[in-house]
Amino acid sequence: MDTRIIKIGFVICGMLFCTSNAQSQITLEDCIKIALENNLDYRGVTLDTKASEINYKQARQGLFPTVNFDYNLGQSSGRSLDPFTNDFINQELTFSNAGLRLNATIFNGFRIMNQIKQNRFRLYAAQMQKEETKQNLILEVTLTYIQLLNSRDALMLAKNRFQTTEEQLKRIQVNYNEGFGNPAEYTDIKGQLAIDRVGIINAENELNFVNQKLIKLLNTNIEEGSVVNSFSDLDTIKAYGYSVDNVYNDALNNLATFKAKQHSIDAAKTSIKVARSYYMPNIGLFGQLNTNYSSIAETFQDTGMLIKETGDFVRINNQDVPVLRNETQFQGQRIGYSDQFDNNLNSVVGLSVNIPIFNGFLAKNKVSLQKIELEQATVDLKNTKWLLKQAITNTFNNMEAAYERYHAFKNQADAFKESYRINKVKFENGVSNIVEYIMSKNNMDTSQLNLNKAKYEYLLQVKVLEYYRGL
Repeated sequence: MDTRIIKIGFVICGMLFCTSNAQSQITLEDCIKIALENNLDYRGVTLDTKASEINYKQARQGLFPTVNFDYNLGQSSGRSLDPFTNDFINQELTFSNAGLRLNATIFNGFRIMNQIKQNRFRLYAAQMQKEETKQNLILEVTLTYIQLLNSRDALMLAKNRFQTTEEQLKRIQVNYNEGFGNPAEYTDIKGQLAIDRVGIINAENELNFVNQKLIKLLNTNIEEGSVVNSFSDLDTIKAYGYSVDNVYNDALNNLATFKAKQHSIDAAKTSIKVARSYYMPNIGLFGQLNTNYSSIAETFQDTGMLIKETGDFVRINNQDVPVLRNETQFQGQRIGYSDQFDNNLNSVVGLSVNIPIFNGFLAKNKVSLQKIELEQATVDLKNTKWLLKQAITNTFNNMEAAYERYHAFKNQADAFKESYRINKVKFENGVSNIVEYIMSKNNMDTSQLNLNKAKYEYLLQVKVLEYYRGL
């Protein structure tokens, strides 16, 4: 086979491998997009919003009159009322009736108009609740993403610590096998290697936990290694440029939770107007178009005259002469189904007025309950503002503390790194003992872990503050 074909094949395979790796990389923006598409809680709130849209549409359609068509078909036997003649009969019959009814509200204390406003505010509140859930989901995904980066860096540091200790163990083991050096140094470094191994196990477990948390938010399986760092300036920690009051004022203007609660207050105010409409009279128009059918309904036609004896007699010339009479003869004919529906058609048009006089204090209690609901919504908004101010203050203090810790740990990490470098050289040249080396190494590793933790904690607190600002 031509070697050029083999080389081309390797190049193509390499390109496909790189392409597949590039496609599998997931950034923070990708995580947020996946979460908004798949997260079950967010989808549930979306369905609630659609339900509110339907309720608002239904409230608006309450302005239209109601039109209903009724149709019945049945069979009766025994004593019943003939729907055609309204006479009592005792026979089997088939009956049917149909009716078209229209009802229209003219005035009911503006109840329908206020119900429309009420459902409109509820729709606005539902939309803001959906936006609030979206903001919370984005924040939670972002924080979990940052925790994942932190856990992954902690695992990398734990592996580096293990590798460094393992290299020292190999160097000391050579002297130990040849009978040189202090045997205690060999066992001490083996013990340190076991400690470092436990550190890797703990770091891997924490990373798996955070990765599963991210999978739950995204509602889809992702590989931890596919998540890439989207923060280009992660190692550049700058002081936060906003105060607590700045963040709080921005939160009041931008967070969807406050808009949702304000719309709930507006809906509660309108609910009071709806409840007060039960004090007012109801005026409406109604109309009906009815007809019916009976299987025994008949029409009769004159078929001629018939002379019949009455059973009476008159005496004429001392002779009994029977009394005769003329009797008209009729022939019955069943009336057809469609003919009866046309012949029995009747219509009704009227005006209805319903004036509430006493209804068991129903209207009064409805108004009282709606006033309580308004007060609850107002208190809820005030409480949310108060809790938010506290949360922002706590987050701001944690952010400042993390900023200070970061710089303190940075100075500490630089100092312990130099100390470790010196002790490593002294230990490898036999000038210092294993205790000093391990202590110096642990100090450097711990300071690096603390520095890394403070960096991600600062970033996490900043992202929370940016969320409060509505970004």
